[in-house]
Amino acid sequence: MTEIRRELAEKLQKLGWMMATAESCTGGLIAAACTDLAGSSAWFERGFVTYSNAAKAELLGVDPALIERFGAVSEPVARAMAEGALRHAHAQMSVAVTGIAGPTGGSPEKPVGTVWFGWSLRTPEGGLHTETEHRRFDGDRAAVRAQTVAHALAGIVRRLSPA
Repeated sequence: MTEIRRELAEKLQKLGWMMATAESCTGGLIAAACTDLAGSSAWFERGFVTYSNAAKAELLGVDPALIERFGAVSEPVARAMAEGALRHAHAQMSVAVTGIAGPTGGSPEKPVGTVWFGWSLRTPEGGLHTETEHRRFDGDRAAVRAQTVAHALAGIVRRLSPA
């Protein structure tokens, strides 16, 4: 994990960018992973822990109708969380995660280990470019959360690599 954080820090600093996080199932672990690295204030702007649906709406501006229609663990909500993080932060890049870490809360349609990711970048024109991804991780709650953190950080690095 240390290697990916160093690479992330290097890429963001080279661009002069800041990042933000919007987290549900990880409860702030992505932000913690970033800020565990000394000097992270040069590239980490803020983190939103939006565990409840109300927090997603109030802090990130996620439309409650999206949550009602698709569920909190869904592509539209991950997208809205990532974009909301950028709209409410002074950052150029965000990552959002919403999922079911378990051991309860799963369903046949969304089993434990289901996680939706959103990565959003500010475009030079002032808009947002957002990509989403669905993953299913195995293991207990701690394993699902750890895999989510690692995948979220690796996803940022991949998206910054062409820059």
